[in-house]
Formats: sequence, structure tokens, C-alpha cells
Amino acid sequence: MTPSSDRGAATRARLDRAWRLVAVTVLGFASGLPLALTGQAMQAWLTADGIDIATIGFLSLVGLPYTFKFLWAPLMDRFELPWLGRRRGWLVLTQLALAGALVWMAATPPAAALGAFALLACLVAMLSASQDIVVDAYRTDLLPAAERGMGSSLTVLGYRMAMILSGGIAFIWVDPRQGGGWNWPEVYRAMAVFMVFAAVVSALLVPRLVNAARPVSVARNDLLGFLAVAAAVALGFVVTRYAFSPLARELVLPLFAGSSVAATLQQRWADLVALFAGIAFTLPLVTWAAKRARFETLLGGLKSYFAQPGAAPFLAFIVLYKLPDAFAGALLTPFLLTAMQYSTAEVGVVNKVIGLWLTIVGALIAGALMIRLGLWRSLLLFGILQMLGNLGFWWLAVNGRGALGGLTIPPFDWGFVKLAEATAVDGGLLMAIASENITSGMGTAAFLAFLMSLCNKRFSATQFALLSAFASVGRVWVGPLAGVLAQSIGWPAFFIASTIVALPALALLLVLRKPIDMLEADPARNDGNG
Repeated sequence: MTPSSDRGAATRARLDRAWRLVAVTVLGFASGLPLALTGQAMQAWLTADGIDIATIGFLSLVGLPYTFKFLWAPLMDRFELPWLGRRRGWLVLTQLALAGALVWMAATPPAAALGAFALLACLVAMLSASQDIVVDAYRTDLLPAAERGMGSSLTVLGYRMAMILSGGIAFIWVDPRQGGGWNWPEVYRAMAVFMVFAAVVSALLVPRLVNAARPVSVARNDLLGFLAVAAAVALGFVVTRYAFSPLARELVLPLFAGSSVAATLQQRWADLVALFAGIAFTLPLVTWAAKRARFETLLGGLKSYFAQPGAAPFLAFIVLYKLPDAFAGALLTPFLLTAMQYSTAEVGVVNKVIGLWLTIVGALIAGALMIRLGLWRSLLLFGILQMLGNLGFWWLAVNGRGALGGLTIPPFDWGFVKLAEATAVDGGLLMAIASENITSGMGTAAFLAFLMSLCNKRFSATQFALLSAFASVGRVWVGPLAGVLAQSIGWPAFFIASTIVALPALALLLVLRKPIDMLEADPARNDGNG
């Protein structure tokens, strides 16, 4: 080849790389936008509409589809929608469906039609989880091994920017004193417009997957297999709820007789025993149902994953690595508002806006460092920093507010968002939020790159959904125990405990160095042929 043709090829390669990285950033934004709309934003809307706290707590269950998305992920691996190619058709469909569901939700007042509102919120969560399945699989299929570190960082960038919009700026929009005086239906309709924009980008601008591998199976078996697995999970839930839970209470509660352990903590231990018993019952049942129904895409994805070295220890590591984040974040808002007595505006500005931007900074730093460090060293370094980041809240709990001075954020009006009054920010709060969010962003970027490296491209939707379900174990189940733990041992000891729980993951990481290095040494192992 001539020098000019070499330069042309290099330029095309750089442009293709930039195109891929911009695409995963935009899709990260689309993936992060609906999360707060069935979480914190929805809770704020329900509160403004006069819904009682008990009902709001019950409606948090609308987020369960995020935990069970692996049930229908194999269908998105197996089936392709026409015209747009692999993955892109599902992207457009889920994003347009999300836009429609958000508009429908905006037209349903919670106080007047709470049942319908709850069903629509659950539908939004299910569609959002489905979009996450496709976005994760598309990113895994699209990015070569050398781009996964930066791709993960830019995904976190897009995701957190969306959370700033739907979970931070939206709160300012609806504040009649500080913001623009919007109402929540107007916010949800605005978010629907963003989802339509995401669908247009997915249809017209994101790169097509070239020579994309996909599983080969009997379509009828996959459909019947999905129904069989869903029935098995439903049966497992019923057995856990009506058999294992009462049995666990009978077995566990007498063990605490005469002890000083709080009754609520005793009940949580019984619930935890029931949960593990339910999992031990349900997983073999699901496996049996999948085999009997010949759910080939699910079984093939599992077989492909467990064929790699270190597969079982990898699952343990996935559960443990983000556990410090789960502990520290489970009770952060009540700690700051109740124990530290910060104002709502101060917490909102620092934690919801500044904190999320700092997470983005951490993710971008991580992406740049991962190019030099490699995957294993990045996981180790960022895991240590992530662990130490929780000590900022320990320092805050010990020293209290005002120990580091502070600053005042003046009023501003940027058109799309404004702050009508000056807001004071405590220096200790800013330090704690900065240390936790920057290090958490770094750990998340490395963790996403690790999950992508584990997935076989033929089954990337199935495998990523399963792995991310394991990753959510801490976030989903730590919360119930964190409250009684903090109440029992106090806030300083609680944040020390949230730091110590990082040690098992770091110890396991030392054992897994060789298998993780193999993931980078043989990037073709997940190209669909392995």
C-alpha cells in the first residue's frame, strides 16, 4: 500500500472508532434516563400528589423488572426485528415504546387512578430494563477489546448525564421557589421527547453490527422455554412467600431469645434465610424447566459462559465488587438529611448534581488510565480507591458539619435550569461526596469493561443480563439490612463496615489475575465462535 492509502485507512479507522464511542455515549444516556422516572422522580410526584408513605414504599416494587430481565433477554438474542439489523431494531422499538408509556403515565394522575398509575410505572420499568438488555448487548458486540475501557467510561458519562437530567434537574424544574414551576406530568412528557430523539439516533446514526453472530435454535422451543422459566420463577416466589418465610421465622427467631438484638433485625435475618432458601429452591427449578422446554438460547448462553476458566469465581466477584457502593448508598439520603441535618436544597445540589458530575469525571479518568493499566490492574486499583472513598462519610459522621468551612452557590439561570436563591454548601459534605463519587465512577467503568469481556457475542444479551442481575444483588438486598445495622452500631461504625466489605472482592481479585489476563490476551474468545 502507498503512504497516502495508509494514511487514508488510518483516518477511516479513527473515524470509525469515534463513531462507535459516540454511539455508546448516546445509548448510555438513553439507558439512564428512565431509571429515576420509576424511582426518585416518581416518589417525588407521588408525594406532591398526597400519596401516603406506606403506599409510596409499596410502589418501589415497580422496579422489580430490572432484577428479572434475564428471563426475556434470551428472546432478544434469538430474534431480530426486520430492516434495522441485529440489536438496532430492538433499540428503536423499546425506545419508542418507552416514549409512549411515559406520555401515558403523564396523563394518569396518581391520586385519582393509583392502580393504573402503578401498572404504567411497572410497564416503564419493564421497557427500561428491556432497553438496558439491548444497549448492553449492542455495546458488547460493537466494541473491540481495546475500546472497552473508554467505551465503559463514556457509557457512564451518558448514563450519569441522563440521571442528572431526570433525577436532578427535574427536581429543580418542579420547585416553584427555586426553579421553573413545572408540574410532574410536564416533566414526564419532556422525557418522552428525549426517548423519541434516542429512537431516531438508534435508527439512523448508530453503526450497524457487521457479521454479527447470533444463536441458532428452534424459535418455538425458545418461546415455550421462556414461558416455562417464567412459570418456574412464579412458583418459586409463591413457595418462598408462603412456605419458606414462615418456616424461617419459626427456625431463626428462637435463636435470638433473650438477646438484645432488635426485633426488626431479627426479622431481617429470618427474611434473609428465607431468601436464600427460595433461591436454592428456584434456581434448580428454573434449570429443570429450561431443559424440559428446550430453552436453547438460555441454555446455550449458560453453557458458553461456564465453559470459560474462572466462571464460578467470576460470579462471586461480580456480587462482591460493588458491595461497598451498595452499603454506602443504601442510606445516604437519610444520613445526610436526618443525622447531619443538611437542607434538602444543599443535598440536592451537592449529591444529585455535583456528585453525578464527579462520577462522570471519575469514569473518564478511569477510561484514560485503563488504556495503560489493563483490565486486572484497573479493577484492583479502582477497587481500592472505591473502598477508601467510603471513608469520607465516616469522616463526616465523626467530625460533623462545618469542620471544613464551605461555600455558597449563587443563583443562576441557564435557560433549561435555574437556581432562584443562593444555596450554601458545606465543605465536609462536598469532600465526602467528591471522594465517593469519583472513585465509584472509576470502579464502575472498570466493572462494565470486565462484564463485557465475559460475554460471548452470540449470547451477549442473555449473558450480560444474567451477570448484571448478579451485580444488582448487593444494591437490591443490602438496603433492608443496612437500616437496622446503622441503627444498631451508629453511623461512624456503619461506614467503617461499608469499607471493610470491599476486602473479600479485592482478595478474590488476586486469585483471579490469570483468568482476567486471559480475557485480554485472547479478545477473540467472545467473538461468537467460542
